[in-house]
Amino acid sequence: MNLKPQNPLHGLTRRHFFSRCGMGLGSIALASLMDRSQVLGAAPGSHPLAPKPTQFPARAKNVIYLFMAGGPSQLDLFDHKPRLNALNGQPIPDSYLEGKRFAFMDSSFKNKSTLLGTKRAFRQHGQSGMWVSELFPHTAGIVDDVTFVRTVATNVFNHAPAKLFMNTGSAQFGRPSMGAWATYGLGSEAENLPGFVVLQSGPRGPRGGAVNWGSGFLPTSYQGVPLRGQGEPILNLTTPAGISAERQQRAIAAVKDLNLQRLVETGDPEIATRIAAYELAYRMQTSAPEAIDLSGESDATLKLYGVDKAKPSFARNCLLARRLIERGVRFVQLYHTNWDSHGGPGENLENDFEKVCHEVDQGQAALVKDLKSRGLLDDTLVIWGGEFGRTPMGESRDKTGRNHHIEATTMWLAGGGVKSGYVLGETDELGFSPIADRVHVHDLHATILHLLGLDHKRLTFRFQGRDFRLTDVHGEVVTKLLA
Repeated sequence: MNLKPQNPLHGLTRRHFFSRCGMGLGSIALASLMDRSQVLGAAPGSHPLAPKPTQFPARAKNVIYLFMAGGPSQLDLFDHKPRLNALNGQPIPDSYLEGKRFAFMDSSFKNKSTLLGTKRAFRQHGQSGMWVSELFPHTAGIVDDVTFVRTVATNVFNHAPAKLFMNTGSAQFGRPSMGAWATYGLGSEAENLPGFVVLQSGPRGPRGGAVNWGSGFLPTSYQGVPLRGQGEPILNLTTPAGISAERQQRAIAAVKDLNLQRLVETGDPEIATRIAAYELAYRMQTSAPEAIDLSGESDATLKLYGVDKAKPSFARNCLLARRLIERGVRFVQLYHTNWDSHGGPGENLENDFEKVCHEVDQGQAALVKDLKSRGLLDDTLVIWGGEFGRTPMGESRDKTGRNHHIEATTMWLAGGGVKSGYVLGETDELGFSPIADRVHVHDLHATILHLLGLDHKRLTFRFQGRDFRLTDVHGEVVTKLLA
């Protein structure tokens, strides 16, 4: 089933359109004050981001995706392997490596990497008895509100294409991201903010950049909009000095008039997207600064997250994510770097890994606690994970590290219709491969869409003669995760 809305302007001449809408230049200037579901005289529901009905009852209304860019080591955080520790320093049996592919072949084959146990202490926490390492003391406190999936598998072993695959279901450029699919299928309840917002923290942006939150062949209304946590939320959003509000309105109205004429002539949905983007940008001049203003948050809330109001941070972005979904934003994605723990400068499993864990631990735990205390967790799905895992073998680098690994990693989900205090999947005694309940990325995507009330096989978009979907021709809903 293709959910693409029909063009309500099809078949109208320019004269009939304007006579129907009653729109001259002056009334267009006031169009931003109209009901957003009646964009510039079009039929109700035709606005690109107008809320749309689900295909069946949804368990989640919103998504907050905490993306740990670089591939966090599950073996040093969640997947406790005493046998791996006992065999530390010994060669991994050849049977594990046969037919396998790794990002850096020399480190895994020519140099015959040895097994690397973790130096981190693990303890069981909560009623679920979930194993969590000492690096995540705050996260250990939310295990009974979380589902851990220890057996997430992917296809791609290098960062940029692996991030693309985790976000879009394909390692090829040009496919829509999961946030874009969600807003395409459901619209957004945010009146004055984008339906899909991206927040970033860490020393740099994720490899691959904006394609990770792009809309691909979907209309650009559905792409992720990066929002800065301080200063001007969106670059070039503020009205330039010397431009009065009246002058700005006249300019916007004139652009709208030209776009409307072109829309009537061509019926091109991308022009409708452009009109909606101008309207949204105008409204966001007020709404975006308000959304990132933490002055109204209590000292107790700031302390819970560990937020310093004067500094950008992952914790601050977690608090902003809660504020955004409160304002109706459908999909919020947080990227934090750098989890690429090979053992080189700045990326070892010793001090560097400890630092990046500390940067996210309190904020991510506080987000789950805060959503739960406000009654928002029931219909907000929180997702945590990277693009792949790390090997049980060490790497021959300056310091301790692990290679990229596509066979298994650990992700966790909370709220939004998933079980709480639950562990799904088991890996072998070395943590190399799943031995029970393997969950592929396509299965994860199918399950997330299912929780949002969308059938991954029916959420499609026709492009270049075929129907595309987030899961391509793969994916099954992981029913064991559902509450």
